Amino acid sequence: MDLQLQDKSALVTGSTAGIGFAIAERLAAEGATVVVNGRTQERVDAAMALITDQLADAKLRGIAADVSTAAGVKTLVAQLPDVDILVNNVGIFGAKDFVEISDEDWQNVFDINVMSAIRLTRHYLPGMKARNSGRLIYMSSESGTNIPVEMIHYGLSKTALIALAAGVAKDCAQTGITANSILAGPTWSEGVSTFVGELAEDKGITPEEMEQEFFRSARPTSLLQRFIKPEEIANLVAYTASPLSSATTGAALRVEGGLLITLP
Repeated sequence: MDLQLQDKSALVTGSTAGIGFAIAERLAAEGATVVVNGRTQERVDAAMALITDQLADAKLRGIAADVSTAAGVKTLVAQLPDVDILVNNVGIFGAKDFVEISDEDWQNVFDINVMSAIRLTRHYLPGMKARNSGRLIYMSSESGTNIPVEMIHYGLSKTALIALAAGVAKDCAQTGITANSILAGPTWSEGVSTFVGELAEDKGITPEEMEQEFFRSARPTSLLQRFIKPEEIANLVAYTASPLSSATTGAALRVEGGLLITLP
C-alpha cells in the first residue's frame, strides 16, 4: 500500500532508539523526509547511520535538542520552522512506589512526556492550519487508561496525552488536520530491555522468564502475552501519519496486544 508520504516532512521526537527509531525508519521507508531527534548529536548521528544502512535513499535530517525544556524546543524549531507530521514520541518511565514519587519526579515525567508535546504542537499547529493540512500524533500507552500501580506518575502522563490529542482534534475540527493518540502496549524497546534485565537479575531468573512472569502477574489480560516489537507500533503510526487516514481524528488508537478489551 502506498501511504502517499513522499512529499511530506516528519519530526519524530526521541527517535534515536526504540519505538521512536522504528517510527522514523518506517516513515523514511515510505519516502517522507524525516527529522531524527535526540538529546545528543552522537546519538542522532548513530541513528541516522543505522537507517541509512537499511535505506540508502532515506531522506533524513538530524537535530540534537532536549525537547523536555522550553529552551530545547526553541533550539529545535529554530532549525525546523515547519513540518507536515509531528510525532510526539519522546518519553520516560520507571517503576516507583506512589509515596516515594517526589515532586521532582512528577515534574520531570510531565516535562518530558507531556510538555514537550504541548510546546511543539503550539509551535507547529498555526502552520498546519494555514496550509489546512497536517498530522499530530501523540505516543500514549495502554497505561494511560490502565494506570499501572508501579508507576502511577507515568500512567497519568500518558492519560494527559490522550486528552491533549482529543482536545487538539476538536480545535482542528472541519480542517485537513488530524490529531490522534496511539495507545501502545508493553514494547520491547531499549528502556524496557534494560528494565526487564534489571528485574530478572534481582530475581535471579532469565530475561525470558521475567517476560513470562511480567505478563502473567502485571499484564494478565494481554492476548499476545509477549512484548510488542517497535516496528509493530511503527506500522500503525505510519498509517495514522498518512493522507489515507483522513477520517481518523480525536481517536485513541490501540496497538496494545488486546490488553484493553471493552465493548464499543
